[in-house]
Amino acid sequence: MKLSTATAVSFFFASASAFRPMHMPASRSVAARTSLDMAFASDVFKTQEVKFADTTETIVKGGRDLFPLLPKAFEGISKIGVIGWGSQAPAQAQNLRDSLSESGTEAIVSIGLREGSASFDEARQCGFNEDKGTLGEMFSVIKDSDLVILLISDAAQARLYKEIFAAMKPGATLGLSHGFLLGYLESIGEDFPSEMDVIAVCPKGMGPSVRRLYEQGKDVNGAGINSSFAVHQNKSGKAVDLALGWGVALGSPFMFETSLKSEYCSDIYGERGILLGAVHGIVESLYRRYQRQGMSPEQAFLESSESITGKIVKTISKEGIKAVYEQMTGEDKKVFEKAYSASYLPAKEILQEIYDEVSSGNEIRTVIMHGKRLDKYPVGKIDGTDTWKVGEKVREAREEDKIPVNPFTAGVYVATMMAQIDVLLEQGHPYSEVVNESVIEAVDSLCPYMHYRGVAFMVDNCSFTAKTGSRKWAPRFDYILEQLAYTAVDNGAAVDTQLLKDFENHPVHAAVEECCKLRPAVDISLFADTSTKEIVIN
Repeated sequence: MKLSTATAVSFFFASASAFRPMHMPASRSVAARTSLDMAFASDVFKTQEVKFADTTETIVKGGRDLFPLLPKAFEGISKIGVIGWGSQAPAQAQNLRDSLSESGTEAIVSIGLREGSASFDEARQCGFNEDKGTLGEMFSVIKDSDLVILLISDAAQARLYKEIFAAMKPGATLGLSHGFLLGYLESIGEDFPSEMDVIAVCPKGMGPSVRRLYEQGKDVNGAGINSSFAVHQNKSGKAVDLALGWGVALGSPFMFETSLKSEYCSDIYGERGILLGAVHGIVESLYRRYQRQGMSPEQAFLESSESITGKIVKTISKEGIKAVYEQMTGEDKKVFEKAYSASYLPAKEILQEIYDEVSSGNEIRTVIMHGKRLDKYPVGKIDGTDTWKVGEKVREAREEDKIPVNPFTAGVYVATMMAQIDVLLEQGHPYSEVVNESVIEAVDSLCPYMHYRGVAFMVDNCSFTAKTGSRKWAPRFDYILEQLAYTAVDNGAAVDTQLLKDFENHPVHAAVEECCKLRPAVDISLFADTSTKEIVIN
């Protein structure tokens, strides 16, 4: 097998908010925002302003040189309970433990698991154990913790939230890495208890990458996965610095503000779009199309899936979205234009529907209902179909330098990415969040794993919420591209020149360029030893 020994990942640390948290004033439209209403203040960490297209946003730049500030950020926190052991928990718990130890912060990190969980052994292998008070039954850990970082599945949070809130001691802070629970509570007319602080730090990538990059960046002042942070309730007045400290301790090099609602709307939407569902549907549809045009199954997979994960996203990661188009010449450029022009609106139709379903609470209800059916209808895997079996053979024989940039594939993929960006911007999300959920997480966190193990592997091993959404929406992208986009090209539909001009002049390119400037010189290695598990769900 010929594979590269490193895969590029960037580390831009997520977003600012379109849905303001409780301690901030209501925001204006994206176009009207200024540094005054996109800003936050910290008593511990130095903030700085960054220009993203036509907005200015405030960030905190992370790094191991900030570890001496962690004792102040975690002041009053004696015990941090990390609840669960799925994708994020092993990585976050180990990063927190290591960073707090190195900084001399006295807070201990303890893992809380349900009684009888098979994950106890895995946690022990990572250095957590009952004798040291760093491993125990989840409700026992919750009641003793000053900061409860809730990393159990979304469905479990919806099922157990009342017991969790009741178990938390007075003055404790609830920490989340996803806004799903807020969305669920809103859908049933409930909210978090008003007397507690509620914060979030949301790494924009899968848990294994959070740990891998932390380990691999120790010699270059740290590297990690980009994250957003949110302060939903700030009863103590210290929630902002605690959230920032949590992010710094995870190894996040840059932190941008969001809100829980903005996070769950953009995150759940994104994973159903270009992050998972859309790329799955695109590959399936192109794999069939190319075979109908006379390609062998192996060549069809190479020109569809491999072209996206092996070449197209790497160009976007280092040089931006528009570079994919600008590097083409002659006939390739014309093919890209036809594919982009035909694919943009059909893809956007599905993406707008997804956003509406997420923001209305319907998609959250879908996840909850699916979870209730699991005992009767367990989730199977998708990796047994022809597409992904052929993909295994192609990866075994892969030669990286011979992976093509198929211009039709590029046009479809870039059109879908741009449509996702436009839906988010039209809904009022700021550029930091838009770029993270539509570009950075796709090309720098998830696609390297897709290239390493396959798109089907990612779908089969992601979180339950993401898995549910990807399986639901991938066929919709597949069908609409097949029925509307590809038929338009085959029937000789004229290229929409205005749509292409809009693409070339889109302000998001400046925002992506700024993100590339924030990219440290560290590439994720998917072959190096790591202390965290790679398989999320068996």
